[in-house]
Amino acid sequence: MPAAVPAACASLRAGAASWRATRARRHAACRSAGGQQGEQATSTPLDVLRNDLHYLEGLDMAAREAHDEVVAVLNPIAGEAMTRQLEEQIAGLQQELAQAHTQIHRTEGRLRGTVQNLTELEQSVRSTFGSASDADLVATRWDAAGAAAAASSSAAASTATAAAAAGITLPARPAAAPARQGAALRRRRQGRDAGLSSVLAIPEQLKDYWFPVEFSASLGEGKMVPFELFGQMWVLFRDESGRAACVHDECAHRACPLSLGTVEDGRVQCAYHGWQFNSRGECTKMPSTAFCKGIKVQALPVVESDGLVWVWPGSEEARAAAGPPPSALTSPPSGFQVHAELVLEVSVEHGLLLENLLDLAHAPFTHTTTFAKGWPVPDVVRFNAAQILGGNWEPYPIDMQFGPPCMVLSTIGLTSPGKIERGARASSCKNHLHQLHVCLPSSEGRTRLLYRMSLDFLHWTKAVPGINKFWEKIAGQVLGEDLVLVQGQQDRMSRGGDVWANPVSYDKLGVRYRRWRNSVASGDPAARAQAEAGLQPLSAGEIFAQEAAAAEAEPRA
Repeated sequence: MPAAVPAACASLRAGAASWRATRARRHAACRSAGGQQGEQATSTPLDVLRNDLHYLEGLDMAAREAHDEVVAVLNPIAGEAMTRQLEEQIAGLQQELAQAHTQIHRTEGRLRGTVQNLTELEQSVRSTFGSASDADLVATRWDAAGAAAAASSSAAASTATAAAAAGITLPARPAAAPARQGAALRRRRQGRDAGLSSVLAIPEQLKDYWFPVEFSASLGEGKMVPFELFGQMWVLFRDESGRAACVHDECAHRACPLSLGTVEDGRVQCAYHGWQFNSRGECTKMPSTAFCKGIKVQALPVVESDGLVWVWPGSEEARAAAGPPPSALTSPPSGFQVHAELVLEVSVEHGLLLENLLDLAHAPFTHTTTFAKGWPVPDVVRFNAAQILGGNWEPYPIDMQFGPPCMVLSTIGLTSPGKIERGARASSCKNHLHQLHVCLPSSEGRTRLLYRMSLDFLHWTKAVPGINKFWEKIAGQVLGEDLVLVQGQQDRMSRGGDVWANPVSYDKLGVRYRRWRNSVASGDPAARAQAEAGLQPLSAGEIFAQEAAAAEAEPRA
């Protein structure tokens, strides 16, 4: 075989390899230039595509020249066998060239379509967003999309594949989806700017408060009450002098829950090996082995006040500055008697539950089979008319308040048992029901709920047999109506939902709670003080007052 034939084939293969290497270098240069901040990219994705086409056309021309050279060399060759062999090689090269031509045209069309679609998407998104920062954000995504599209070396790459590589979904109607996304982005920015962003994680700064974790009446002598707070397990008991104590519910020996044991002479005794711990968490007894000094478990500061057991899970420095627990918030008003004290474990984040309890507007829609059965939906016309006259229309005789760190207080005026009066404030009613809800942050997605109900009438009902079971059943029904909604919110939040995308005027109490919580998480004392200054009781009329919803959602200075 003449040497020119293998040389031509080798030249053709070398040309293809050279084209692939050059193409890769140009793609890398495009991506590098597009990623440099503050500099203008030297090549666009469309430029890279044009260069690719030029190289492919050059390869096609080189292949044709190699073919002509091979044919010219073959003409003088004698020998039938040699001729057939060379002809087969030529036919194979021609077939490869034909396939390359077809693939080139397909790739060209698909890549041009990809660039066209991405260009249209860029234009539609740029027209949707109004601010320069939004346009920059979209431009950044476009640059990444173009680089990803240009880098797709597979000839079978489609428009959807190229867009997916850039993190962009190309809809059938490009203008509609960006418009919806832009509106959602603006709503979420409005909430974030107003300090209303919600998260399921519990901020560490929230520990620097007194937390009422149990009713005093439930912590009898010799009894232990285990509970969870901020993701850690604790156990309450009374020491040898009858004072409430709280230690980590985990034995220092083998990590067995101490709450599985007993209280012996004011000390917690582990059920596993009998080790005992006092109210300070110090191990005082180790049966069947030599005693080791210095063994202890963590203990929390405890204060008993107003029929509640309070613990401090935060730092000692913050406790010194905070002073005693805010028992003025939790004690029943003068003339009231406690009729029910309940503790419930709820599988929902405590902040969402607090916002639900502070939301009065949902009652006539949610609690249609319990306490709000028959309640009228507040009429916006009455609110507007009352504001013109310089006052508030009171749809329900209810006053509500949030008390840091996790309490909701409400007083409901009743004209007669179970009956509310429209147009009246709670203070003007003859009878009243006072409620205290304590929503303890047990862990992420779980709440320990303490509920106390007090009345200033019907005191004789406290002596009715089984009355506690009755109140427990009612509370369970009311909570069940709320939980299906709040758990749904929690699920949507875990999927990226925003519970504060569009706050309105009757969301005042929830808005103020969320601002307060986020100010605590920020660690800014000034922001926290400003948020706490707004935590005042509101009547139902003040809650529903129709001032502009934006006034509550505006950022605080």
